[in-house]
Amino acid sequence: MIDLHCHILPGIDDGPGMMMESLSMARQAVADGIHTLVATPHALGGTYPNPPEKVLRETELFRAALRAENINLSVYSGCEVHNCLNMADRIVAGEATFLNPNKNHILVEFPFELVSKEFIQQLSKLLDNGITPVLGHPERNKKTLQDSMILYDLILMGCLVQMNSTSINGGFGPKVLECAKDLLTHRMVHIVGSDAHSAGYRAPVLSQAVTNCAETLENKAEALMMVLGRPQQILDGKKVEVPEPEKPKNSKWFFFK
Repeated sequence: MIDLHCHILPGIDDGPGMMMESLSMARQAVADGIHTLVATPHALGGTYPNPPEKVLRETELFRAALRAENINLSVYSGCEVHNCLNMADRIVAGEATFLNPNKNHILVEFPFELVSKEFIQQLSKLLDNGITPVLGHPERNKKTLQDSMILYDLILMGCLVQMNSTSINGGFGPKVLECAKDLLTHRMVHIVGSDAHSAGYRAPVLSQAVTNCAETLENKAEALMMVLGRPQQILDGKKVEVPEPEKPKNSKWFFFK
């Protein structure tokens, strides 16, 4: 499996503080069947700016530690962009680390509360520049919990959606679990990532989430696409094949009005 969202680099954000824990996380990932992951520390706005040169340097140090410990895990550099002023312009200017060498996909943290018009405009600007935003864990957003129509609109725009494994496993509570299942059944989830931050709670594991997604969708092949096919397409810089989303039935509000 491939994990596209993992805070595994030590001492760089709110993930592991020491290399020892990062290596423990790597062993967990391999034991769970993950052979490749993208290290995605927080970047741009917020507490952890983490420019690409720092992310690349820390990734190489982590790779060296993996080799020294004989841990067979491929690690790519990436980041999770925090919404900030002029986000799109800064990404286009090279201030954030993309999910692939082609620089056509980037992980963007979906806001936990307000999804502003400015945020939508920034996503649109990225798409206009040939960069596909991969929206991280929107199922945890308060508005999405109430009404997923905004996410439907963003998917039609061209955004991809990454759901956290902890969400579909029930680790964030029943409301987030219900939202995760609803998004799955409406074909509004394209990728499942761990969003791991430690070797304990929110660890780098995906296998149970794949099982739960397969049960919800009644389709194991589609569940596997979320941790194999589509993540590989992103790493290769290719067009990502996604199903047509189903419009939510109980839409209470529309952002674009």
